[in-house]
Amino acid sequence: MSTSLLVVLLIGVVAWLGASLGLASLFGVFLPYVAVIIFIAGVVWRMVYWSKSPVPFAIPTTGGQQASLEWIKQASLDNPSTKWGVVKRMFLEVFFFRSLFRNTYAEVREDGPRIVYFSSKWLWCFALLFHYCFLLVFIRHFRFFIDPVPACITFIEAVDGVLQIGAPRLYLTGVLLLTALLFLLGRRLFNERLRYLSLMNDYFPLLLIIALVLSGMSLRYFIKTDIASVKAFTMGLVTFQPVGAEVTKNIGSLFFVHLTYLSVLLMYFPFSKLMHAPGVFFSPTRNLPNNTRAVHHENPWNDRNAPFTTYAEYEDTFRDVMVEAGLPVEKQPDAGDKE
Repeated sequence: MSTSLLVVLLIGVVAWLGASLGLASLFGVFLPYVAVIIFIAGVVWRMVYWSKSPVPFAIPTTGGQQASLEWIKQASLDNPSTKWGVVKRMFLEVFFFRSLFRNTYAEVREDGPRIVYFSSKWLWCFALLFHYCFLLVFIRHFRFFIDPVPACITFIEAVDGVLQIGAPRLYLTGVLLLTALLFLLGRRLFNERLRYLSLMNDYFPLLLIIALVLSGMSLRYFIKTDIASVKAFTMGLVTFQPVGAEVTKNIGSLFFVHLTYLSVLLMYFPFSKLMHAPGVFFSPTRNLPNNTRAVHHENPWNDRNAPFTTYAEYEDTFRDVMVEAGLPVEKQPDAGDKE
């Protein structure tokens, strides 16, 4: 974790110094454009690569009774056998993290020894909280890129700041987002087994998003910046007409630190575990129905003209060796063959 924390802090320091030294165009214009290009190209490349990857086996994740006899009730959500069933399972997975909700945590106790299973509902709760709060914060930020601001975004802002705590009003999604991130980070730090398994690519995105949230909250509540200049700056970016130095000097260095964290996150996204967001739609464990008893799954790697050996032919060739090894065979060797 220390390496990831050092890298995240170094990114912030470099952006702060660069903006203070008059390099706002580098961290506020050039870097965001490069980040968006890398993000789009990287995501498209990964999705095309996944879509072209062959699926040699039907390996859908199952969690219940497979479709079999009519009088045996099928678990249609956890073990779908139709495309419509897969759509329903995918909907629950994407929007409600159903598999994480059903997940359990196992621990080996010394008294016995014995295995004790615990619920992972807290992980499910904070993971769901993080993703939906991040989505709402992302949507709220569209007010900086659209003029005039749509009524739907204004409505989200009003609901988000309904408590009217302080001035400016406190947005609940920001506080809940930071709380969820700290829980996910603390889980990796204080769970001994998980800490042993965690690598830099587990800590770095967490710390990077925490830094992004903290810098954004600091801009809103503590180190105030000129919102009108920020709006003019962001509108210049989306219209490909970057503003001049007379606007950027009114913004402050912390804004460019915030923007740099966002740019690094965009560039890091396509090449990290964060790609599970679009990747879930390409996973054969999720997008395949479990209908292997009714439908033959064709292996795209198979050469249709290649010679195949049936199991009966294989057993005829190696029957004696299999019997000597104690392996079960469908046909026992003849007495003449044994002699």
